[in-house]
Amino acid sequence: MSKQFDVVVIGGGPGGYIAAIRAAQLGFNVACIDDWKNAKGGPAPGGTCTNVGCIPSKALLQSSEHFEHAGHHFADHGIGLKDLSIDVAKMLGRKDTVVKQNNDGILYLFKKNKVSFFHGRGSFAAAKEGAYEIKVAGAAEETLVAKQVIVATGSNPRALPGAAFDEENILSNDGALRIPAVPKTLGVIGSGVIGLEMGSVWRRLGADVTVLEALPTFLGAVDEQIAKEAHKAFTKQGLKIELGIKIAEVKNAKGGVTVSYADAKGEAKTLTVDKLIVSIGRVPNTNGLNAEAVGLKLDERGAIAVDDECKTNLPGVWAIGDVVRGPMLAHKAEEEGVAVAERIAGQHGHVNFNTIPWVIYTSPEIAWVGQTEQQLKAAGRAYKAGTFPFMANGRARALGDTTGMVKFLADAKTDEILGVHIVGPFASELISEAVVAMEFKASAEDIARICHAHPSLSEATKEAALAVDKRTLNF
Repeated sequence: MSKQFDVVVIGGGPGGYIAAIRAAQLGFNVACIDDWKNAKGGPAPGGTCTNVGCIPSKALLQSSEHFEHAGHHFADHGIGLKDLSIDVAKMLGRKDTVVKQNNDGILYLFKKNKVSFFHGRGSFAAAKEGAYEIKVAGAAEETLVAKQVIVATGSNPRALPGAAFDEENILSNDGALRIPAVPKTLGVIGSGVIGLEMGSVWRRLGADVTVLEALPTFLGAVDEQIAKEAHKAFTKQGLKIELGIKIAEVKNAKGGVTVSYADAKGEAKTLTVDKLIVSIGRVPNTNGLNAEAVGLKLDERGAIAVDDECKTNLPGVWAIGDVVRGPMLAHKAEEEGVAVAERIAGQHGHVNFNTIPWVIYTSPEIAWVGQTEQQLKAAGRAYKAGTFPFMANGRARALGDTTGMVKFLADAKTDEILGVHIVGPFASELISEAVVAMEFKASAEDIARICHAHPSLSEATKEAALAVDKRTLNF
């Protein structure tokens, strides 16, 4: 017998579980379906982000940063260590514990908010009388019925043609998080977020890391000045980065992986590594959704086609997160999940794509919101720029991490903040002030006039805002 709900959410990642909770808060009878499994076969809600993405990668980044600080920077503080070593198994175990804590936290939130959770794969079965039948294929097959369905099935890693993931030698983000021992050599194809973060982890632990990028520029989506500063820092750390390459062939053998490619000059080269991480983007996940059963429309990329409000071509069916257009970011999915739940309730859900922050959790961290200098130039918009280096910031000096800068871009006439770009310590935390400021249509002068605590890294934000008007106080 089918179970009746007001709203059924397919997918329990950041977008899905947040949408389910918000819908429940608004008084709906809600079910959430998710098929992620832990090592014991139990439920592991949280999607890619919690299980093989944002959360575990940050755990490993933290561990590897501690290791690097102990080996290279503790002496500066008068701390002496002998026989420094890394227990990779224990490091991975800690990462798994962090993941489980997040999984369990989501299950607790479902219970707290009276969201019915179903562990299994959700798919459309039929559309009947203004409602949809959703099949749950799990330990026991069940059928749910609802008039409102939110699809939040996320994305999958894109494989390189001719180099299928085996998660032993050729790794996606999943395998990159489970390497059982530090490889002597590691190759990374793609210098995006995942490639740089995972390359950074294993480089700090002792691997010789080479990054191969097809594009001629490094971090093309990032402000050019910030990207150049990051490239300089990564190169100094020991990451080998080759741009403008073209992959010819990838051979996977017991002894490792060999990549044949042409460099930026067209010269043939080979790279042989113990492990190869392929990080060339992600594709929307509609596998097994059975969209054709109800006539759910997909676009040319295989994503679910939606309008500005996340409505699909079907009445009562919505889609959010990585499975639709827009940036594949966990917090973007969360905002869409909240907005859709509120729209179902007749409210005016809101997502501002212009103020969605981006972060790369390398060291130095890279974060930005709004437009880059190259975008403003291309649009012909008159602007003013101001920068402030962390080397002139007292807190950064005390931390022993003075790499990078904060950069403000403001309208030349109105002084409205158009973009803020940061490379340096705790950029992921500092960017939030810029997001708030831009949401309130603040000017650079507004930030320059706000009192910031001293000593703090946030003073670099104030100083960069002052720099827009060429009146920094500490540089």
